[in-house]
Amino acid sequence: MIYRIAIGALVGAALGFAYYRFVGCATGACPITSNPYISSMYGALIGILLASHG
Repeated sequence: MIYRIAIGALVGAALGFAYYRFVGCATGACPITSNPYISSMYGALIGILLASHG
C-alpha cells in the first residue's frame, strides 16, 4: 500500500512538472503553473489521492 502511494506521488510530481514545462504560464500570473515546485506538489497530491483511492 505504501509503495503504491509513493509511486503515485512520484508519477504525479513528474506529470505536474511536465505540465509546468510544456503547458505552463508565460506571464507568471498563473498561481499553479508559474512555479515548477508548486506544479509538482499539486501533481504529487493528485497522484497520492488517486493511488490511495483503490
